[in-house]
Amino acid sequence: MKVNFKSSNFSDYLKPSQIVFNLKSNDKVQSLNELLDILLEQKIIKNKELVLTRIINREKLESTAIGHGVALPHARVNTGNDIAVVVGRSKEGIDFDAIDKKKVHLVILMVWNPSLPGLFNHLFAGLAQYLRNEEFREKLFKAKDKSELYSYLSEIVLSISPQDKIISRANLIKKLQEIEISKKKATPEQREKLDKEAKLIRGELDAAILDRFDKLMEKYGYAVAEVVDGVCRGCNINVATGISSSIEGSNDIYICENCGKFLVAPKKED
Repeated sequence: MKVNFKSSNFSDYLKPSQIVFNLKSNDKVQSLNELLDILLEQKIIKNKELVLTRIINREKLESTAIGHGVALPHARVNTGNDIAVVVGRSKEGIDFDAIDKKKVHLVILMVWNPSLPGLFNHLFAGLAQYLRNEEFREKLFKAKDKSELYSYLSEIVLSISPQDKIISRANLIKKLQEIEISKKKATPEQREKLDKEAKLIRGELDAAILDRFDKLMEKYGYAVAEVVDGVCRGCNINVATGISSSIEGSNDIYICENCGKFLVAPKKED
């Protein structure tokens, strides 16, 4: 499926035949297997085991269940196609190690070509906008059949996010920073493991984000700064009005206009 970053609908990437209305499994790995079987049967992917391994490795880093009963498992793999999407619905729910501890009832699995920087950002931006809406989620969960579910999913419009924020997994950027710092004091054995984790994370991020991250790490020793009480802890200067509230609870990464570091919300105390 060729990609138009400027404007597209989710239905441009998803056919009714790529929807499993009633997933049989309530196990994470088995449900992923079930969904990938659909892509394999339709010859959208060729190497199912490779894709499954990449997705499972990604899940080990951090669950892709974003809360509210939704999961977005994904992998950047050269499958011969630009993008592959399959959707599964589970009435009983699947334990996906979600951040809110709730079972997942809708799984949107995506595989995309490594040669297409920005594709996951494009997809995630559009999906997140709709999936954060409780009324829209309820329509998906309560769809009567595959046709109705596809109709609702077809309402999703994908669009590029504004330039002042980069759609990405904020926790992944923070984790990459932790790994890079840990590598400085790690043993050769520990460093090998950390390198593998870092490679997985870097595989999900676009070149522009990684280039900024690496330059900031080289210059300052860290690239991510928390925003506390409206102040960037990287430069101790107030950030633009509204950013603090926008960052809270968001999965987006914002950039400090003063020091250029990635801005994230502070970690909540348990």
